Amino acid sequence: MAERDLPPLPEASAASSTDASTTRPEDEGRLFPCESCGADLRFHVGVQQLQCPYCGATKEIDLDPEHEIEERDLDDVLRGQATQRTEAAASTESDLREIDCESCGATVQFTGTLTSSECPYCGVPIQSSTAHRAHGRIPVDGMLPFGVDRKTARKNLARWVQKLWFAPNDFKKRGVQGRFEGVYLPYWTFDSLTSNQYTGMRGDHYWVTVGSGKNRRRVRKTRWSPRSGDFQRFFDDVLVVAGLGLPSQRLRALEPWPLDRCVPFEESLLAGFLARTYDVPLEDGFHTGQQRMREAVEAETRRRIGGDVQKITSLRSRFDTATFKHLLLPVWMLAYRYKGKSYQVVVNAATGEVQGDRPWSAWKIALAVVAGLVVVGGIYWLIRIYG
Repeated sequence: MAERDLPPLPEASAASSTDASTTRPEDEGRLFPCESCGADLRFHVGVQQLQCPYCGATKEIDLDPEHEIEERDLDDVLRGQATQRTEAAASTESDLREIDCESCGATVQFTGTLTSSECPYCGVPIQSSTAHRAHGRIPVDGMLPFGVDRKTARKNLARWVQKLWFAPNDFKKRGVQGRFEGVYLPYWTFDSLTSNQYTGMRGDHYWVTVGSGKNRRRVRKTRWSPRSGDFQRFFDDVLVVAGLGLPSQRLRALEPWPLDRCVPFEESLLAGFLARTYDVPLEDGFHTGQQRMREAVEAETRRRIGGDVQKITSLRSRFDTATFKHLLLPVWMLAYRYKGKSYQVVVNAATGEVQGDRPWSAWKIALAVVAGLVVVGGIYWLIRIYG
């Protein structure tokens, strides 16, 4: 029933709360007690509700239907952040926050960008609710709830392993051993209307016959002609991973995300999962987003130039009406070891897509190379004999 191993059942006194959640003083954590038995509710992927891991009671998450995820103006927010940095330049406030666990009384530390965790002593989920609203930080606009549970992620991982080319036989037989951890990771999404001007050359291939006798052969040549033009392209929800130390390329391979399913930020959806806020500043994130847009603009420019090959001699792009959102997206993460080496796997917890590191079989690769050389050699000799 539960998405995680069950912690010890808390004292019944917690059941006296009738609120959907218990909000503690500023800079302290937030718990979601079960109204039936007092245990701490967790977000259950299967029922898409808060559910008690002990008595099975569920509680719907109250989402305001009138509350929508709104785009923020990038320039306005960047100007506001510049002012805040100036005001906070002399501040020596620590990034470390300590929270007392209401279940067992232990002290749980939140540092850096971790904003949702478990008590390391009793396993009760606990959150630093103010981390998303700290001074100078950009709050979370929306989040995509977990839609793939741990069991399904495990099945998808097993299928992924079986499809791996050149993987060691014992690895494919044993599979990946380890425990998935559900994590909400921070992302920036950017929208922008781009105006683009380009000049370049279009290359069209053609063939000519040269030489005579045994030296007669066909040679490919390219006819070049100038091209220029301009066009506009609107980019919607260009994703940028906003956390440092994360496998960015692997996470990018998890795209696309069903962002149409995102809901306004709701702390109760974090119950039972880890979560991080952003490490990558908004401005740096936009620079990365611009680079992704430029790559798409360059590809479209080549299509507009046309021909068999293209040369872009100049390409100028202007990014207008830039807006952004700060989102939390769900990922199952698993670290495992194979023959003393560490690997990591990530699963899109909305679509089930699996990406990760994997071991390779050296002898399988060597056999494939030898087989390839044999085939190429055979074709070469056939051409020489019957050519």
